[in-house]
Amino acid sequence: MIIVNDVHKRFQTPHGAGRWVLKGVNFTIPSHVSVGLVGRNGAGKSTLLSLIGGVDTPTRGTVERRCRVSWPMGYGGGLQGSLTGRQNAKFVCRLHGFAEAQAMAEKIAYIEEFAELGKSFDEPVRNYSSGMKSRLQFGLSLAFEFDVYISDEATSAGDASFRKKAADAFKRIADRSGLIMVSHSDGTLRQFCQAGIWLHEGQAYWFDDLEDALKNYQDSIAK
Repeated sequence: MIIVNDVHKRFQTPHGAGRWVLKGVNFTIPSHVSVGLVGRNGAGKSTLLSLIGGVDTPTRGTVERRCRVSWPMGYGGGLQGSLTGRQNAKFVCRLHGFAEAQAMAEKIAYIEEFAELGKSFDEPVRNYSSGMKSRLQFGLSLAFEFDVYISDEATSAGDASFRKKAADAFKRIADRSGLIMVSHSDGTLRQFCQAGIWLHEGQAYWFDDLEDALKNYQDSIAK
């Protein structure tokens, strides 16, 4: 279960505090429920995912995670640019308790194969494109067991072959864990999600049925 309680978020700009991206957001995501997050560009979808995944903190309010939550796949952040992909993977393995040589080697092999970075896996991450970073993050997330996986357009990273691999991975995830997903493809959301959250003018509206969230979103952009 994930409880978002009275969450407000805004970012500092060179001219001071910016606009409120989120204004008093409240909802609870039950266990083993996959949720599609929809809203206009700039509505705060990626911001909310970062808060839920612990990549960022609210300006006010709290996010309570009563389960193991991944970082946002597709986000591309949280990587140390001066380290190679392999070195980043080793660091994450140690954080998750896989410091023993054999266990780490198995995780690294999985991440390297999944991310399909070739020789770039041993090059500094600062040289990666955004898509390459997303694929590395995707592989890092899938290498470990979480109760909830977070995806920020992760299925759009890479070529058609990699996108199919990503979709197949999400199907396996959905059988055992929850998903919180942002995608510009309604079809992708329908494929993996049951419930929906519509972000609109700083507020979040929970719907037990994804179709209701999609309808409210579509109605809002038609006006």
